Amino acid sequence: MAHPLLVVLGTQVIYTISDFMGRYFMKKYGFNLAMVTSGWFWGYQAIRQVAMFGQLYVFANVPLGKAMALYGAASIILSNILGILFLKEVLSPLAYGGVALAVLAILVMAFR
Repeated sequence: MAHPLLVVLGTQVIYTISDFMGRYFMKKYGFNLAMVTSGWFWGYQAIRQVAMFGQLYVFANVPLGKAMALYGAASIILSNILGILFLKEVLSPLAYGGVALAVLAILVMAFR
């Protein structure tokens, strides 16, 4: 099978896409019972199920502490990249220092 780091990154990208969908549609339509019958909600759920299978693969092949550290760091990195590119959200230099530490953490956890 694929290297667990690739699966972590791939599943985190899929989760992040669904998070952006959720943010977009929830902001547009709000949180109510009608959302459960909408097409976007079921698409959102389907995307998250695909990501969940990748996550389960990682859990079966990587120690839990290492797996969660990889997911946490990947989430921070991807969220910040997409926040800058698509949402025009810019953080403080100190916050980007924290993101740099997350990059370092994913490299250490992935290759040690």
